[in-house]
Amino acid sequence: MTSYTNDSRFPGPDPYAPLKDLPSFTLTSTDITQGEEIEARFRAPEDISPQLAWSGAPEGTKSYAVTCFDPDAPTASGFWHWAAFNIPAHITELPTGAGSAEDLGIEGVVSLRGDSGKKTYYGPNPPAGHAPHRYLYVVHAVDVEKLDIDPESTPTVLGFNLNFHAIGRAITWGWYETT
Repeated sequence: MTSYTNDSRFPGPDPYAPLKDLPSFTLTSTDITQGEEIEARFRAPEDISPQLAWSGAPEGTKSYAVTCFDPDAPTASGFWHWAAFNIPAHITELPTGAGSAEDLGIEGVVSLRGDSGKKTYYGPNPPAGHAPHRYLYVVHAVDVEKLDIDPESTPTVLGFNLNFHAIGRAITWGWYETT
């Protein structure tokens, strides 16, 4: 299995390299096979979010945030496909399609508008002929029950807040290329 950080097919950097090193925990998906091509139903325009399940988060986890990021987009800042936070600590799985609702079907969850302009999951959709792109699905263990972030903020603002409040990070990934 190839790591998302050391495959020369992908043009972008490791977006987590400059951030503080956090303990990892287990993240699995019945819909995404780590390091493999992402199936059509999870890509744009279908935009069905994959099932994600996690376990072994660090002690002190009080909530979670879930993001999907494309570090290979032809921009200086990548492309945010999904960002949701204030997921209660007792939730350890999102079913397939949960990202079609701004609250993921969970009271109190907040989703931010990604780079597509949507507050719901936006599937992989790289520009034709650019290169294969990685899509990093990340569950962040958070040390507070609620992050106080304006719901009209960007995923970058969430990332900034996670720099101070994330105590663990679990990553699974897949790729897609439009020819």
